Amino acid sequence: MGVMRTETLPGQAEMLDAFQTRNATYDGVFFTGVRTTGIFCRPVCPARRPKPQHVEFFATARDALYSGYRPCRRCRPMEPPGSPPRWLRGLLAELDEEPSRRWTDRDLRGRGLHPDRVRRWFRRHHGMTFHAYCRARRLGLALAQIREGVGVSTTAYQHGYESVSGFNEAFRQILGAAPKAAGDEIVLHVARVVTPLGPMIAGATDEALYFFEFSDRRRIEKQLDRLRSRLNCVLIPGDNAVLRRVSAEIGAYFEGELSRFTIPLAAPGTDFQRGVWDELLRIPFGETRSYGDVARAIGRPSAVRAVARANGDNRLAIFIPCHRVVGSDGRLTGYGGGLWRKQHLLDLEGRVSQGGLFSDGGL
Repeated sequence: MGVMRTETLPGQAEMLDAFQTRNATYDGVFFTGVRTTGIFCRPVCPARRPKPQHVEFFATARDALYSGYRPCRRCRPMEPPGSPPRWLRGLLAELDEEPSRRWTDRDLRGRGLHPDRVRRWFRRHHGMTFHAYCRARRLGLALAQIREGVGVSTTAYQHGYESVSGFNEAFRQILGAAPKAAGDEIVLHVARVVTPLGPMIAGATDEALYFFEFSDRRRIEKQLDRLRSRLNCVLIPGDNAVLRRVSAEIGAYFEGELSRFTIPLAAPGTDFQRGVWDELLRIPFGETRSYGDVARAIGRPSAVRAVARANGDNRLAIFIPCHRVVGSDGRLTGYGGGLWRKQHLLDLEGRVSQGGLFSDGGL
């Protein structure tokens, strides 16, 4: 049985170098207080860098506040990494209220937004332009109609397409299948979920969560492609009841108010992988296990490396707690979201469990 550890910040020289170079991989690892201005910033803050003797570092924004610093207005360190900027929030709210609307660049300019600025944000955070994102959401609504029995022709004209062939082609380009074929496939709604460790990508049907991963993980596109092939599903940007529950529960988890998730999980994989993932779910909140511990628990004591691979293939980060698996010597090893995130999750669960805030067991 592992013992929860709380490690200190990275070394002073390492943090100073990360701050000076605006190293995004340290966003969330530490905050920098600038003595000459009285403000504190993220490592990626675009402001001019002060002299090294004028800065000090903090593990949390709360620590910086308690030390008398005020948050920077440029990098907004009090907001979760990846939060939409203020200038974009009104547009996103309108998009959620009216997802079937057809937006033009003129509409954006009428709201004081430059189309290129909006386009860059959507490319960075959704992997597509604003207009492509809107088309994908509209086609998702159209697919829902088709699945309810509405004809393809009727649906095409209702969504502003002048021909069924144009509608079919748009469907193939965005969703990878013709409308009739897609109507029989599993629909996976995909959305960003902002967390204190950065934005994550969630994918869920109306029944269960299938995917939850950090948006900057290297293999995220391959993971989604694999899931699409395995399930024979279509991926649609949007929202549903499961994704709303994900956002609420993950928020409560990071606030230290939730130790057991209730969302139905779906983790398709090999028998061995599912056995490993089931064992991960049995690791109590606030504790760790080694890869060897997991291998022995599933009756495969010599399969330590295979357990490590299955751990890495987990598509439901945090919900299936692969972050609770450490090396045989207790050191942190192998985490797709980055070791600093793994340490943060373990520290969070350690503080909560040691504080005796919960009595309902582990996740």
